[in-house]
This record gives sequence, structure tokens and C-alpha cells, in this order.
Amino acid sequence: MNAGSRMTDLFVIGGGPAGLAAAIAARQRGMSVVVAEGAEPPSDKACGEGLMPGTLAALAELGVKIRSGAGYRFRGIRFLDKNAEVAAEFLQGPGLGLRRTVLHHWMIQRAEECGVQMLWRTPVTRISPEGVQLPGRTVAAKWIVGADGAGSRVRRWSGLEQATREKQRFAARRHYHALPWMEHCEIYWSGRAQAYVTAIGGDEICVVVVAEQAAGADFDLFLRNCPQLGSRLAKAEVSSRERGAVTMMHSLHAVHSGNVALIGDASGGVDAITGEGLRLAFRQAIALAEAMERGDLRLYARAHRELTRKPMLMGSVLLRLGNSERLRSRAIGMLAKRPQLFAHMLAVHSSDADWGEMLCAGAQLGWRLLTTE
Repeated sequence: MNAGSRMTDLFVIGGGPAGLAAAIAARQRGMSVVVAEGAEPPSDKACGEGLMPGTLAALAELGVKIRSGAGYRFRGIRFLDKNAEVAAEFLQGPGLGLRRTVLHHWMIQRAEECGVQMLWRTPVTRISPEGVQLPGRTVAAKWIVGADGAGSRVRRWSGLEQATREKQRFAARRHYHALPWMEHCEIYWSGRAQAYVTAIGGDEICVVVVAEQAAGADFDLFLRNCPQLGSRLAKAEVSSRERGAVTMMHSLHAVHSGNVALIGDASGGVDAITGEGLRLAFRQAIALAEAMERGDLRLYARAHRELTRKPMLMGSVLLRLGNSERLRSRAIGMLAKRPQLFAHMLAVHSSDADWGEMLCAGAQLGWRLLTTE
């Protein structure tokens, strides 16, 4: 190595929540870790900002403390269509609505407490057998993790681009100054678009509109077509700059090659409609740290595959409902008459339930749809 080089057990490319989770999990197992991020913290993203109970449990395992009084607790999920609505509560405890930037700040603090070396405003130009190339130096690493998002360069550099399936949608996010009216995270359906509404404080609401076409994610259009939500926000003041994003549901043939592994959106992803993106990233981080400690990334590949199966299936079902007003109306109307079935489905979706429970819930929903007029 030249004089400008250094050695680390793990080099993480990407300093968002997924990359920080990978760094923290590795430090918990005693590895030396460097994280490089080209941007300035904290990072923001057009996401729904609702942390499900499973996400909070994973954060607790990583030692990320939830500050008392921060954010806004919500009890479950509510679906609202034109003619019906249904709600259910989480069995594992409440979720938390929280600004993405606040979560990122907490995770940075935790990473620093653990001894992770953070390199902000430090772009990575390439990876090679010699290590990770930074401006003016190379850092040798036993393991390299790509946590650089859906457009991952690490994925391209390591030859892991090939996807088995892909579904792209468009999202836009706004924050509003408004008193929360809900105890649930609410999902409003209108045409082929959805809005996710989460209280993130005592006087602030996060709203994300998602649609198949960019034009369908227009806020004014959605609020005109969804008077249930439009009337709620008619007098509310927008409190943040509107942000747009692309949400993708895709899986890769492989998530590791040699000593390189992918995590979070870089490793594939589920549609935002599932609310599972952060939980998946954090669970992947924990599984990846164990695989690296044992010296076998094939263990991570198996864990990654198991972690994504259920959210992928749930995402496909919910997207099918989103694309068919008739089917969605029947499904939500049926669940409104049988709220215990919706509660069971939510419990299976938001927990680490096994496939037997997942298939049982799906079979019940399918049977009810076939037999309900």
C-alpha cells in the first residue's frame, strides 16, 4: 500500500440510514468501519416518514434511541376509499411518525458513538481489488458494502445490475402545518394513485402521493380527486419544499460478488406502498454483519432473499388493488365488514410472521373476495 492508503474491515459507500445501519451492526461485532458519503448530512428523501413497529424494533437492536416526545405515535393503519374505509391496530405496539432528517441525525450520533469513521463530502470514484478509491488515496477493505441507493454505482461496478423484475412509480412529498386528526397512518386511494398521510409532530403532517405516471403524483390533482383528504388540507399551510422521487419494486439475481455486498435500495426494493423499506434495510444490515463475521456472504444472500419475500408479495397485492378501482372497492368494503381479518393481515405484514400465517391470511382474503357480493 502507498503512504496515503489505509486498511479497514468494512468500507460502506453511502451514508444514509441503510449504510449507517450496516456500519453500526458491524461495529457491534467488533469490526473497524469507514463510511463515505458524497453529500452533507442529514439526508432527506421523499418518503412517508412513518416508522412501523418492526422498524422501531430493528432500530432498538442497533442501539438507536428514540427520544422521548419526538415525532408522533400512531396506533395502526387505515385504508380510505371513496365509499368505504377500514382500520386496524398494530399488535406489537405503536408506530412513530418522524421527520426523515431527525432519524438520520440520530443514526449518525449512534454510528459516531460506536466508533464508525465518517467521511462526509467524500465521493467514491471506483472500487477495485486494491480497495475503495477516494480523492487522492485508496482505502483497502476486507469487505465493501454498497448502500448508495436505487441508482447504485457500486451495483454497476460489481456487475450486479441484472434484475429479475422491476416496477417503477413516481412519488411527491409535502409537509403541512396542521393539527393531527388521526390515530393511524392513513392511506387514501383515488383512481390509480395513493396518498400516505402520517402525523410527524403535534402540528405537522407528512403527505406522500404515489402514482404510476409522474402526472398522477401531482398534489393539486390528487387533492381535487380525493375530497376526503382535500377538505382536511384545504386551509393548511405547506411547511416544506415539495420533493419528488421514484419508488421501485425490483429484485436482483445476486446481492453480493466477491467481497462486495449490496444493502437497502441498492440491493433491490419494495414499493413504498408496503411501508417496509427502512425495516428491510435495517434487518439486512444485521444479517450482513453476521455473515461478514462468519466470513461467508452466501449467508447474507439467503437472509436477504427471505427478508424480501413477504414484502414483495404484499407489495404486489396492494399494487393490484391500486390498479383496479373495482377490485379495491370490493376488497376494502369486505374488510370493513370483517375488520378482524384486516387486523390479522396487518399483524402478519408488520411482524416476523412465518409463511404459513401469510398464506392463511391471503387465502382468507381471496375466499372472501370470491364469496362477497
